[in-house]
Amino acid sequence: MTADRRLLAADPELAPLWQAIHNRLSAGTEPTHIVAVTVPGLTPGAVAALRSWLDTSEQRRRGRTSAPHTDRGTKVPLQPLLQALGLPTDDLQALVENAVGRPVVNRKQGRRDVDTLRQDLDHYAATHLPHLPRLRARLLIGTDQNTEPETRRLIDALASLTRHLPHTPPRALAKLAHDHAGDPHYFDPVTLPGQRLISAVAELTGRPEPTRPDHIRALLADHGILADRLSATVLLHHVRALGDGPIDRRLNEATTPVALNLLDLTDTPPRLAPQTLTVVENPSVLEAAMEHASTRPIACTSGQLRAVDHALLQLATDQGLQLRYAGDLDGAGLHIAAAVQQIYGAELVAMDATLVREAGDLPSSVPLGLLPSSCAPALAAQLRASGRVLYQEHDTVLTHLLDLMPPESGTPRSPS
Repeated sequence: MTADRRLLAADPELAPLWQAIHNRLSAGTEPTHIVAVTVPGLTPGAVAALRSWLDTSEQRRRGRTSAPHTDRGTKVPLQPLLQALGLPTDDLQALVENAVGRPVVNRKQGRRDVDTLRQDLDHYAATHLPHLPRLRARLLIGTDQNTEPETRRLIDALASLTRHLPHTPPRALAKLAHDHAGDPHYFDPVTLPGQRLISAVAELTGRPEPTRPDHIRALLADHGILADRLSATVLLHHVRALGDGPIDRRLNEATTPVALNLLDLTDTPPRLAPQTLTVVENPSVLEAAMEHASTRPIACTSGQLRAVDHALLQLATDQGLQLRYAGDLDGAGLHIAAAVQQIYGAELVAMDATLVREAGDLPSSVPLGLLPSSCAPALAAQLRASGRVLYQEHDTVLTHLLDLMPPESGTPRSPS
């Protein structure tokens, strides 16, 4: 007989059979090499239909069958089935694709192609980056046909850039990325190529791979790569200096906050006077300090710690300043505060349960979210009780930070 392929593909009772054949084809087995498939989950009606197509009268009289039950399902001989249905072997793949609803993808061939691709890339990387064996292994992880062109581009750029280390005179990272990769942002430290460049320089020098932004930039600078020394800044207000350098004079002469970049803090660092420096997360605190004529020494790092922030905190620590730190009372702010406390020994201020109670039941309209494990239990409990973030812009926080009169008491006073 010649069966109607559309009816066969649409028969729900035969769906497990077509799925089993689809699996074998996807595993890389040629249709002519499939002797039989074992099919779990066939209904009694499907088994009866298969046996009616496959079994001879003699087999039925003797109680035998060509589609016997096994522990794993019904064993179906494929070629006799195709002959009984009048289906050419060449039509099998189209039938099962129609029945299953997705094309057969030869996984074995795919694995073979990926293995060949990785071997080619491994040879390419070994040829271009013989001096970076550890990095080469990392470059090939997860590489496939889709990512191969970008991986080769990265290998080329790294080979070109690291071939000339150290760069003399030092050159900007953006300029090197432009010249060696055609994109000034290609090796930005936050990108994967940027991380691979950091790994490459660390491997070349036999040094541990740094994670702190200031350590990363120091590593690159040691090899003539200058990473963004100008755009990121910290703000300093009423911070006194004792030196006679250009930054010292700017700090002592300023009546408004002074913006210092990484170059200022590393090439011509100020000699700071002994003082207690309060470091805050948000520039709005400095605005409030100017509004209320506060003379408290304050610095602002503007959120997550960058290289310029670490440079300031390290400078203050090295020069013996007493550090206080205050941030927003949310997950990110508490995480930053814990880092400043752990790395630089800063005292955390305006970040306790008492302050949260003083701020009231609704300190802001923003839901609290998750808190880091470093958060003190009493503080965590008080924050969860309100369920809202307490920001530095809140009057209660500003009062504590700037030593002002409480808002309900009238005109703020200057700090003592």
